Amino acid sequence: MISIELDNITKSFENTRAIDGLSLRFEPGTLHGIIGPDGAGKTTLLRLVGGLLKPGSGRILYKSGPNPAAFEEVRANLAYMPARPSLYADLSIREHLEFFKSLYQLPRDEYAAKSKRLLEITRLERFTERKVGELSGGMYKKLGLMCALLQSPTILLLDEPTNGVDPISRREFWELLYQLLEQNILILISTAYMDEAERCGMVHLIDSGRLIASGEPKEILRKEKAGTFDELFLRSAKK
Repeated sequence: MISIELDNITKSFENTRAIDGLSLRFEPGTLHGIIGPDGAGKTTLLRLVGGLLKPGSGRILYKSGPNPAAFEEVRANLAYMPARPSLYADLSIREHLEFFKSLYQLPRDEYAAKSKRLLEITRLERFTERKVGELSGGMYKKLGLMCALLQSPTILLLDEPTNGVDPISRREFWELLYQLLEQNILILISTAYMDEAERCGMVHLIDSGRLIASGEPKEILRKEKAGTFDELFLRSAKK
């Protein structure tokens, strides 16, 4: 299993410091929440972890058990689901799954078993011929997750996957994530919804690229003497 450690990383875009000296550790078998408002640096952080960006300074360390692992070794087992729509409106659910089957070069039998299971747990088996442009927001997000999961990743990066999704679909999406944890994978999910922080095993609260707090949700609220994460962020903004 892969763990990830961020050692005092920074990232700037022109005159904007998007990530400002973050040091964090992400362990497998845990659902890590990257929590913060719009512009906090959540997307930049996930892209750095996923190798889509390079830090301006600091280090990102990957480990396989106790041993260091090169990112080239980790890359094949890492899946990233971006916040912005990235699927094709004129292709059906089935056509998307077959496209990613070819992309990941999955054997036919392996693909058949995986796609069947994913369609069952997402409850999309009755809609395989429906085009993506006709899907609801929740169905769209589930399809994006399925496409990422076809390769059986050990690291899953999800950038605001529940943004703009109705409450019922949000609940179903989280239920899917809990099922995935049974496979002992490492999940990083970013969200601006403060109520979702308490659904995570570990949360890392960031604002303006800086770490506000990190740890188990209930322990953070107890330590900071805050009733909710909204309260904690409002208090931090006033400092």
